[in-house]
Amino acid sequence: METILLLAHTEADGSLAKSAREALRAARTLNQALAGSSLVVGLVGENVQAVADSIAACPATKYFGVAGKDFAQSRYASDAAAAEAICKSAQATIVVAPATSRWARVLPGVAQRLGGRADTHVTGVADAGGKPAISRWYYRQRMEATLTRAQRPWFILVDPGSQTACECGAGTAKIETVAVNLPDNCKRTTVVGIREPKADAQTIRPDAELLFVTGAGWTKKQADGQTHVPEAEKLIRGFLQLSRASLGSSKSLVDQSGEGQAVLSFLSHLNQIGQTGSTPRHPKGLSTCCHGEEPHTVGWRFINERRAISLDPNCGWARGKADVLYVADAFAVMGKINELLAARK
Repeated sequence: METILLLAHTEADGSLAKSAREALRAARTLNQALAGSSLVVGLVGENVQAVADSIAACPATKYFGVAGKDFAQSRYASDAAAAEAICKSAQATIVVAPATSRWARVLPGVAQRLGGRADTHVTGVADAGGKPAISRWYYRQRMEATLTRAQRPWFILVDPGSQTACECGAGTAKIETVAVNLPDNCKRTTVVGIREPKADAQTIRPDAELLFVTGAGWTKKQADGQTHVPEAEKLIRGFLQLSRASLGSSKSLVDQSGEGQAVLSFLSHLNQIGQTGSTPRHPKGLSTCCHGEEPHTVGWRFINERRAISLDPNCGWARGKADVLYVADAFAVMGKINELLAARK
């Protein structure tokens, strides 16, 4: 008999993040697939009652909570103590949690404390002949593996964006409070503030509907034999501000900074999409001035609708790797798009 624990933390505003609802969907999937299993929920935060009530219609049989000001902010010592206490109280054999920065750094350590095992970057859960199984990708998303484990407790961290968010109805949940007494040496780390870029400077938006990817063609010589990097920056920044899209880049473009070539000033390797970069999960993707070969398109594996703009009708995007290819000048196309978006605003 498996006891499946959905472990989540509240956000700064006291709500439950979309990534936690996605993990809840994965936990429900396991619960429905494994005969005789039970689903319970564990919550950590300053106040967890409102969050529990927001998902009270889910099939969980019990709710456990660790609450208080000591658990409002992310801190390894307090988060690990809270997670360990909930796991013990729930007698969980499988722990499903969102792979947020807060849980990803804590739960492998909790698994070690409890004699269990942890798997990260999980993209799917299923029943494998009466046993729980997970799916995850290896070698930069080129190979998918299905894994099972006999070790318990088994901690499963689900990648955000890989599941459909569970929209459980609201109600009234009865929470079993789990007491955690933190010694002073577990309170030494404090959060004094959050530093983040201004809204118009933010380029990575995981929840955006569109992923806009730039390639090295933006910095190459154009039809007049000259480069137009300042114009490219203006067009790209303008589109991001008007569309609220997330910005990605090919490896060849972000690598140019180390080669002494002109680059787009707002790009870094954090924007890199591809074999050695990230594999985002936006509903739509638009690639511009990218060749569309395997090292780049492998990062588009989870993009549902793929479109590209390129002057080369024989590039990789034209060979079945894009749903639609616009054979056109990206400077002209994006300039017109910005005009239309500005008029709509």
